[in-house]
Amino acid sequence: MKNRFTQLLPALLILALLGSCTDDFTELNTDPKNFTEDAVTSSEYPLFVKRALYTPNYMPFDQARGPFQLGHSLFADVYSNYFATTAPNFNSDQFELVGGWLNGAYRYFYQRAAPNIKFAEDTAAEQGFEVENAMMKVWRVYAYHRVTDYWGPIPYSQFGNLEKKVPYDSQEDIYNDFFTTLGEAVAVLKANAGATSFLASNDVIYGGDVDSWLKFANTLRLRLAMRVRYADPSLSQTNAEQAISDGVFTTNEDNAVIQTNINFQNSYNTITQWGEFRMSADMESILKGYQDPRIASFAAPAAIPDPADDPAGVEFPYEGMRNGQTAEAKATTNFNGLASNMADPYTLGGDPGPPWVVMAAAEAFFLRAEAALLGWNAGGSAEELYNQGIVANHVQLGYDGNNLSGDDYVTSPLTPASYDGATPPVSTVPVAYNAAGSEEEQLEQIITQKWIALWPDSEEAYAERRRTGYPILYDRLNSLNPDIPVDEIPRRMTYTATEYADNTEAVQEAVANLLGGPDLGTTKLWWDKKN
Repeated sequence: MKNRFTQLLPALLILALLGSCTDDFTELNTDPKNFTEDAVTSSEYPLFVKRALYTPNYMPFDQARGPFQLGHSLFADVYSNYFATTAPNFNSDQFELVGGWLNGAYRYFYQRAAPNIKFAEDTAAEQGFEVENAMMKVWRVYAYHRVTDYWGPIPYSQFGNLEKKVPYDSQEDIYNDFFTTLGEAVAVLKANAGATSFLASNDVIYGGDVDSWLKFANTLRLRLAMRVRYADPSLSQTNAEQAISDGVFTTNEDNAVIQTNINFQNSYNTITQWGEFRMSADMESILKGYQDPRIASFAAPAAIPDPADDPAGVEFPYEGMRNGQTAEAKATTNFNGLASNMADPYTLGGDPGPPWVVMAAAEAFFLRAEAALLGWNAGGSAEELYNQGIVANHVQLGYDGNNLSGDDYVTSPLTPASYDGATPPVSTVPVAYNAAGSEEEQLEQIITQKWIALWPDSEEAYAERRRTGYPILYDRLNSLNPDIPVDEIPRRMTYTATEYADNTEAVQEAVANLLGGPDLGTTKLWWDKKN
């Protein structure tokens, strides 16, 4: 019989939940085959939620660093152009959608994250944990939206059906369910305003604070509402305005952040030890041109800096490299020395590393700025919200709001610079809001600053780049994908060998009836309608 990991056999589910042991899970590590939802009590349940909250962001203690590299670093990191690869044999930076890597990322989600979330959500419903069930509904939407935004149609509504065939849902249906699910969760969270869940510290994001989960649910709803702006404007506006009305993040105290520890580390702290990627030229062009102090939170000075192209009167030892370098170029050029690694907190091997930011207030402001640009009820003007988004991210990272020359950042007329003193800048978009500009010019400003503030959440930045066409970034130097030229980017990830082998009929039906095109990186997702 085929090993259908999406069948979710109960015993395998519990084994996946318990996996490798830490002190937190020792008391549960008895005979996992005897565990059922009915047997989980309120004293045991929080430990399952804890695991469910960690796994979608590749933060468990058991072999998550590999899937993090496969699913996050080798695709979203380089398609958002936050980073470029320096390893000669890493061809995803030249648009090769390496099947084995994608297979590892896909299997990790459906073997680890999805079962954990399903068990936590279903158990809460079975046990009558109403608030906790609402929290897990929100978390399910968060986790699955990142997966559908990679692949498009995916197994969703029938995941865990205990059948050999697990059908796919269209992305449109998935997003409609996201909005329904978030609406249900918000209603429960509103009804329990001011309460604290018994999850306590096992809620590694908010410590059980219901009001915080309510703001997170609304902010996530706002993100998804703007994601579908070009596919279904009415659906987008309705959900965006409802989310804003119900209350989204407005301060960094609202941020959804997963704290790290020695067992649940930031995976960047492991993969930076391997020396296989460096900062992109796009990051240098934009942040150097803006004289942006946040560069010190993102990158370390290059081992071999080039001061010749630094801004006048400003030392800028942070260097980037172009995406799409050939294997020969990477084998013969010391890019690891010439370009910047991540900032020190991300490069301390064995250290828990920085907290993982799930969503932050800055993003909420930029989402509202875009909504205001369309004339929707966003609680402020596009310019006001844009400026607030910039300030929120500066404050989040500990900066005073000035650029590297000591001038006010928000009102600065500075634009991106050449990354090497010869190549033109990525764009001419200024920091200071261009209130007299066209809607597209203002949108470019909003998304460019959003791109900076999202770092290093490349999965979100990559999705926004596909959705809006912004920020404008450098073309690839080379492409190994005959379908994707250097001036384009992959619009989706291709389905995996595991699915074609084990869920054959379902994936074939998805390609034929739900995807809207062949199973290639050029086929656009349902919401990808603008460009």
